Amino acid sequence: MSEPEAGPTPQWTVELDLQDLNDTAQLAEELAGYLRAGDLLILTGGLGAGKTTFTQALAAALGVQGRVSSPTFVLSRVHRGTDDGPDLVHVDAYRTDAEGFEDLDLLSSAAEAVTVVEWGRGLAEKSLTGASGSWLDLELLTEAEGDGVGSDPADSRGIVTDFSESDDDVLGASRRALLRGVGPRWVQAPRLTLPRR
Repeated sequence: MSEPEAGPTPQWTVELDLQDLNDTAQLAEELAGYLRAGDLLILTGGLGAGKTTFTQALAAALGVQGRVSSPTFVLSRVHRGTDDGPDLVHVDAYRTDAEGFEDLDLLSSAAEAVTVVEWGRGLAEKSLTGASGSWLDLELLTEAEGDGVGSDPADSRGIVTDFSESDDDVLGASRRALLRGVGPRWVQAPRLTLPRR
């Protein structure tokens, strides 16, 4: 099991079995019921781990407007909420550092939004929640990554040379999710129906 980088000790850790991308989407839908404006979710996972699938399902469950795609080339996207729901701010911190992250001015929207930061572990928490803040840390690991792999963005930088797709590729192979709650907002773990490890 990989641990978050040094920082506050999580209140709890839940390890879940996800059979495919449908389970990844279900996890997002279930978590959406617990999230509210002002919440921060740090999302980590290698190439093909399901980060975009998770965020798209989360956006649908929150009822935000517009198509959700990876923010890799724009770093941050704001998706407006509907029906009095929160906005969704989707950030990719993979190609930035602390200074670049601060330049995104995410604090200006944090109170009205659920903020999802891909590759933000160790970078976004203190910046967006303060020293005693609260956040969820979700790590998606494919079975091929094994224990302890997936915490480092460099793990997903390999060169992909085989672009053929099998049925497993389309739906997604099995993976596991490590969900951690940090701070007073997340004293109790959400009640999730997906199988635990």
